Amino acid sequence: MIDLGKYNVLGINVSAIDYEAAVKRVIDAGQQHQPLAVTALAVHGVMTGVGDKEHQYRLNQFDLVCPDGQPVRWALNGLYQCELPDRVYGPTLTLKICEAAAEAGVSIFLFGATQEMLDGFAKNLCAKFPKLQIAGKRASKFRSLSVAERDELAAEIRDSGAGICFVGLGCPRQEVFAYEMRDRVNMPLIAVGAAFAFHAGALAQAPPWMQRNGLEWLFRFTREPKRLWKRYATTNPAFVSLLTLQKLRLYVRRSDAGVEPENEVLFG
Repeated sequence: MIDLGKYNVLGINVSAIDYEAAVKRVIDAGQQHQPLAVTALAVHGVMTGVGDKEHQYRLNQFDLVCPDGQPVRWALNGLYQCELPDRVYGPTLTLKICEAAAEAGVSIFLFGATQEMLDGFAKNLCAKFPKLQIAGKRASKFRSLSVAERDELAAEIRDSGAGICFVGLGCPRQEVFAYEMRDRVNMPLIAVGAAFAFHAGALAQAPPWMQRNGLEWLFRFTREPKRLWKRYATTNPAFVSLLTLQKLRLYVRRSDAGVEPENEVLFG
């Protein structure tokens, strides 16, 4: 079990952690009904915080920021010699948490995506883990929520009896949601957007060899070039460039340089 704490990667405090330790943190918090904000960030997720000081602040309030992408794991190993043997990939983390939750008798809530995707996700999870209890699920409205709607949703999640809530709204909306709702639901909130689509069977995952070599972005780009070309053409080179400068101590961004958001608009 590896949990070495957090390290500054371009101003974002990323957890040097493995699956076993991350799952234990989530299950323990779920059993004790304690708030816990968790996300799994690849390069794009880290760069959303680099380009937005308010989002940097949000991410640095998370309890766990898992190294979802191989380049993020490589950054921890290269900058801080963490010697992490593997990343903590959101879709795999989802399955490992669900497996442990089923064994521990901790029920889950699913929030986000469409109703069709949620139904497929729930069905496949229950087929894989027959003991898993799904206390509730709610599809996204795909718009901003009013304060009254936010409070109603928080009450629904809280009153469902669930011990863990998975959030699938896509980056960075799911991180905004987890940040805002953390202290309103008293349970772990796990932001793992793509896991919903992958485990519902709506989106194909990259082959293992591409995942191991940090090429998952290329696989996803070939599937959705019009939507993703700009993201990968800008964020990937920027990440590599800034990381090189951080390694050479020519770029320093403090993790406390973020700005606390005001008048948060919650997407749900």
